[in-house]
Amino acid sequence: MNIKTKLLLGIGMLAGMIILLVTLSVVNLQILTATEPDSPAAMPGLERALLWVSVTGGICILTGLFLLFWLPRSISRPIKELKQGILEIANHNYEKRLEMKGNEEFREVADSFNRMAERLTEYRASTLADILAAKKFLEAIVNSINEPIIGLNTEREILFINNEALNVLNLKRENVIRKSAEELSLKNDLLRRLIRELVTPGNKEEPLKIYADNKESYFKASYIPINNTGVGQGEPHRLGDVILLKNITEFKELDSAKTTFISTISHELKTPISAIMMSLQLLEDKRVGVLNEEQGQLSKSIKENSQRLLEITGELLNMTQVEAGKLQMMPKITKPIELIEYAIKANQVQADKFNIQIEVEYPEEKISKLFVDSEKIAWVLTNLLSNAIRYSKENGRVVIGAQQDGNYVELYVQDFGKGIDPRYHQSIFDRYFRVPGTKVQGSGLGLSISKDFVEAHNGTLTVESELGKGSKFIIRFNVG
Repeated sequence: MNIKTKLLLGIGMLAGMIILLVTLSVVNLQILTATEPDSPAAMPGLERALLWVSVTGGICILTGLFLLFWLPRSISRPIKELKQGILEIANHNYEKRLEMKGNEEFREVADSFNRMAERLTEYRASTLADILAAKKFLEAIVNSINEPIIGLNTEREILFINNEALNVLNLKRENVIRKSAEELSLKNDLLRRLIRELVTPGNKEEPLKIYADNKESYFKASYIPINNTGVGQGEPHRLGDVILLKNITEFKELDSAKTTFISTISHELKTPISAIMMSLQLLEDKRVGVLNEEQGQLSKSIKENSQRLLEITGELLNMTQVEAGKLQMMPKITKPIELIEYAIKANQVQADKFNIQIEVEYPEEKISKLFVDSEKIAWVLTNLLSNAIRYSKENGRVVIGAQQDGNYVELYVQDFGKGIDPRYHQSIFDRYFRVPGTKVQGSGLGLSISKDFVEAHNGTLTVESELGKGSKFIIRFNVG
């Protein structure tokens, strides 16, 4: 029975009862009016009329109440069932089905609902299968990566980890998946270090030294933030992080072999070069014989080139000490002016050769003393002053000086040559780097070693330069 039929039936019943009630009332009134008021039959007739009217009225009222209760309920019940079914679907219960055999209109709705639920069930099954297949595929990809990799969500729970990472961290998969990495790190030193670097990133460039596969291995950690940047995914937000450990053992071994080779060659070269220099001294001794002008020029050329070779081998030895971590520091209390005077003395001959005037800027007020390895810092100043002289125009000038700014003491060397392009301000401190177009000969190691020496004292070496205005190199130490 549909809703329309129910409404027509209810309205028809009420209308029939009302018509019956009105008819009985009219008939009884006619009967009463035809009867004499004082006759004996008047009172019984009146009572019968009232009885019929009361009974009929009572039936009408009961029928109305029944219809008032039954009609809304018969309509609202299927609506409630439909609402409950929709809620079940919304809660991913795709097995929910509706049965409404007694309601034609709602039967069609129920059939449509059931067909939708079946389609959703099929879709979920296929989607779930696709998701599981994709998950297995991604797991296979992650496990096939030869580098250790760890995936974390925003709560730092481990979502995935490949076999290489499990081997390096000495962990088991069943003990880490969906577990807090911070809690696991309490019992794992390597994981604790990785999580610490993730939480509070530092500027540590040193690789991780890990004992894995029965040998010492070196790894460089990379931290990759994962954000939802897909189209239609709302505002970007953090999804988690991926920790990637790159095995650099091979490069470390090659670098160590290179350092050893350079150190060995430098030592081997230093001996014959020193012998050449000694032979030149004997050759220039007038007691041996006077050299003619041409021989003197050749001797001078040999001496200059031998001296340059000595400087290069010295730089290479310094570099190998830094790379091998064998840089020996012998700090002592030193006045800045002593370092400046040493650098000027070491470069005075070169300055006179190019007619370069060396100017000293030193404040009259007292400057704090430095607690540094004076030999190494003097070498840095000497190298900076030598570069300033070489890159200055003939008959030019260079400035070397010191100043104090609060708890910091600065030593600086300034030239007024062609300057350095801002693009190369950082690159000039890299090993073997030379500014393109530079005609002055050099090894490309001096500034790199200088920076290493200064940073070994917890200081900084920076450059200020503009094309056409020269360059200023600044050494800065904290004396506070």
